[in-house]
Amino acid sequence: MAANSPEILHDFSPMIRVYKDGRVERLLGKDIVAASVDPETGTESKDVQISPELNISARLYLPKKAQQDKKLPLLVYFHGGGFVVESAFSPPYHTHLNAVAAEAGVVAISINYRLAPEHPLPTAYEDSWIAVKWIASHSNGQGPEVWLRDYVDFDSVFFGGDSAGGNLAHNMALRVGLEKLDGINLDGIFLNCPYFWGKEAIGIELKNLEMKAYVEVLWHYVHPKSAGVDDPLMNPVMEPNLSRLGCKRVLVYVAEKDILKERGWLYKEALEKSEWGGDVEVVEVAGENHVFNLFFPKGENALSLLKKLAAFINKNDV
Repeated sequence: MAANSPEILHDFSPMIRVYKDGRVERLLGKDIVAASVDPETGTESKDVQISPELNISARLYLPKKAQQDKKLPLLVYFHGGGFVVESAFSPPYHTHLNAVAAEAGVVAISINYRLAPEHPLPTAYEDSWIAVKWIASHSNGQGPEVWLRDYVDFDSVFFGGDSAGGNLAHNMALRVGLEKLDGINLDGIFLNCPYFWGKEAIGIELKNLEMKAYVEVLWHYVHPKSAGVDDPLMNPVMEPNLSRLGCKRVLVYVAEKDILKERGWLYKEALEKSEWGGDVEVVEVAGENHVFNLFFPKGENALSLLKKLAAFINKNDV
């Protein structure tokens, strides 16, 4: 077969196309923006290496009002993109986390894990766990990163993410609960339009079988050794240890027009049915689609999400 064959094996537009010759074409999420001092919020950012040999890195965000004598909560953020596109350095995530750090008064760290298909799942999960353990290694005043050592209250740690990143945030919280990670107290998790699924269609999924097939084929592609979309990594309802989720507070955002919204509601139901015993809230946003706040960060609903997240982290009412 000739090099650069135009024959398409998988078309996962608008994210990636995979050609029969093995070539992978990423259609979005390739742009990056440098770390900086954000002129709008005053948030400062910088990039750090977590595991150079595995190419795991992160972008750290420090709010303008940070002072060494007053430790701040930490938000560990996992970006979305179906496990195949985007990075911690993509413009939408940079904009979002500058705003979150400023609004909530938190230190934030956005994890740059390796992407499928070059690094098929469970690589993203393992990379994320390596990153979480690296972060926790700073809790005793040690560790290489001064912003984590000097500014972070490790008794007030949150995991967050959107879409595939919401999936990662949940699974990292579950792992904290199962493995009892020393050094951090996981206070809560924030899942924005989380990428969960299941074999049996529910709700609006029944009206869009084409999108259902897309989600399922993509999961098999990024995790070829998975048993399918009822894998507990993808379908938390099937997780036998769900009650051991390593935090007691969960905030989930879903969007009215997003096919994934049913799974956010089902996640709440599954947590409440388990012996977990924490508090879970789902906010459904009318008229919006998947991860709307990243596409329209100045929109009314995006700004409302930002305030709600800040209140969740700081235990305030909205």
